[in-house]
Amino acid sequence: MHYGFAIDQQRCIGCHTCAVACKIENNLPDEMWWNRILTDGGAEMDIPAGEFPNSTIEYVPVNCQHCANPACVKVCPVGATYQDPETGIVRQDADKCIGCRMCVAACPYTGVRSFNWEEPQFMLGMDLGDADAPKHQKHTVEKCTMCWHRVAKGEEPACVEACPGRARIWGDLDDPESDVAKLVASRSKKQLLPEKGTNPSVYYLV
Repeated sequence: MHYGFAIDQQRCIGCHTCAVACKIENNLPDEMWWNRILTDGGAEMDIPAGEFPNSTIEYVPVNCQHCANPACVKVCPVGATYQDPETGIVRQDADKCIGCRMCVAACPYTGVRSFNWEEPQFMLGMDLGDADAPKHQKHTVEKCTMCWHRVAKGEEPACVEACPGRARIWGDLDDPESDVAKLVASRSKKQLLPEKGTNPSVYYLV
């Protein structure tokens, strides 16, 4: 089993619903996002490249790529970053994390990991999201967990469930009958920074 995502860039409208759903579901601290929607276009978010009528824009949702060959796992000195052998999900154990940030330095995907420099702060002053979501601790690294707490219960990640355009597809890449495997096999696709040799488990359908 090898869980992964397919993101249909023909369907993604850049609405950020997946990012907000992730933030709420996982009770993310203020100013922390595990999922970001980048714009491949102009100099700013949601700005197209070129001039009308010859302008183009492409939305690129970016979270932890849950690589099949994760660079972060290789450098973690205490095993806080590890790859689940049953699902392929790259997980983070906050109780083991010593805050060295070696994983942040090793990861080629800028911005997918965050570091809690201080005690996490929450705007509403109360927990949101699932009670089984990971807790947040000072001086630890965080990242997308592929909603491990939901997957363990047979549910989809929150970002997939919330996407109004059905642009995010999730499942077992090793199962040729799964929706995600069928799409990856049948559509033109790309991975981020394939030259880094990490073999990301997120495929962008173009």
